[in-house]
Amino acid sequence: MIVSIAYHSGFGHTAVLAEAVRDGAADAGATVHVLPVDQLTEEQWELLDASDAIVFGSPTYMGTASGAFHAFAEESSKRWFSQAWKDKIAAGFTNSGSKSGDKVHTLQFFSILAAQHGMNWVNLGLHPGWNSTQGSENDLNRLGIFLGAGAQTNSDEGPEGVHKADIATAEHLGRRVAEATRRWRQAA
Repeated sequence: MIVSIAYHSGFGHTAVLAEAVRDGAADAGATVHVLPVDQLTEEQWELLDASDAIVFGSPTYMGTASGAFHAFAEESSKRWFSQAWKDKIAAGFTNSGSKSGDKVHTLQFFSILAAQHGMNWVNLGLHPGWNSTQGSENDLNRLGIFLGAGAQTNSDEGPEGVHKADIATAEHLGRRVAEATRRWRQAA
């Protein structure tokens, strides 16, 4: 079972999440490749083609994925023509400086990209955390996003400022993707 994480990270925050997704997927038994989309080689494109699942990640800039991720999405159209990614598992994660920060729009962009490729989207599968008097900012899914893993990091903090609960949520997503991929492959 091969899971690849195709991501862009402008300042290192999203790279922290990519590593967390990697850890979760690896813990669930997957072989994982972490691939920065702004540096892809032809060999790495072939790794994506050979993957059973692809998890997309990008910071949310100006209400959507970064320009580097958009360039990757456009470049992936070569795979669309050949349906190279059809029936793969897909999921996504993002980070922004604001609690909302339009992260859901970035995740929607990822899910539409996956749908155009004929991929099968895996959501976070968690109830929202931190939404009752019993909850706390340390809950999984503390930002209450269903579509994928969302993180918030203060804009004046480096990668070490990524919230521990958001890292744990990204790990959860990685495990969920690996488990869904295992089930999907067994059913095929």
